[in-house]
Amino acid sequence: MKRVAVLMGGWSAEREVSLSSGRESAAALKTRGYDVRVIDVTRDLGALMAALTPRPEIVFNALHGRGGEDGTIQGVLEFLQIPYTHSGVLASSIAMDKPMAKAVFARAGLPLAEGIVVPRESLGVADPLPAPFVVKPTNEGSSVGVRIVRPNDNSWPEEARGWAYSEALVERFIPGREITVAVMGDRALGVCEIRPRGSFYDYTAKYAEGGSEHLVPAPIHPTAYEQALAIGLGAHRALGCRGVSRSDLRYDDTAGEPGKLYLLEINTQPGMTPTSLVPDVARHAGIDFGELVHWMVENAACDP
Repeated sequence: MKRVAVLMGGWSAEREVSLSSGRESAAALKTRGYDVRVIDVTRDLGALMAALTPRPEIVFNALHGRGGEDGTIQGVLEFLQIPYTHSGVLASSIAMDKPMAKAVFARAGLPLAEGIVVPRESLGVADPLPAPFVVKPTNEGSSVGVRIVRPNDNSWPEEARGWAYSEALVERFIPGREITVAVMGDRALGVCEIRPRGSFYDYTAKYAEGGSEHLVPAPIHPTAYEQALAIGLGAHRALGCRGVSRSDLRYDDTAGEPGKLYLLEINTQPGMTPTSLVPDVARHAGIDFGELVHWMVENAACDP
């Protein structure tokens, strides 16, 4: 029976999501016969070292956001030479830095929304792009801090002056539909369309029960579906990801189908909660949740 430590919690804005991912994954791994212990990770490195004693054979990394998804915890596990799920140090750190990831994607020829990085002090001075545009932190996940600014948005100037982050990634707003692609190893599992109950796919839509509707397979033109699969797998490979990843796209079909796809970002540690997307796509591909986490553990690794 393999000993697996599930890391969850952390100190990022996505702590609660991580706790949910960790609990679900740990429960599924126990049913698969693994010797599982869960570790609520904090900034106390000594406490983490103690919790990892006796040494597990594998770490299931259910952390999300800064500290757990940006190469930090991956570096600790590399130092300890404990195989872990998901991507390694370099892929994780690049993926979490949205402008850097966009630069890599551009070199790989993947379709992107036009965007610029703007320092906080410039946000409230003038619109960096013609409205509508999207403003997001450069290194957060789960749509934390994301704001769509539409024409004649009178509340934005004041919000811009109080922007909580040192800089912002500002991108042209792409009309159309929200699309996501799940990748498992070297295989794109499928494409899902997300229909949020609110105005856009924000944190609440992602994690609140009933916050969004997941349509698998995405009801889009077959040509666009195949293109989405290729983009998701291309993003995974461009960053050198391993394990499971999820790429988020916009599908502009406002002029008819097949429309145009734009890669927004890649998630190297997608959520594994009851409302998460990757488990939904995997189920459609014939892979239940227990099989999914089993595969992730059996394919855990350290960087070569």
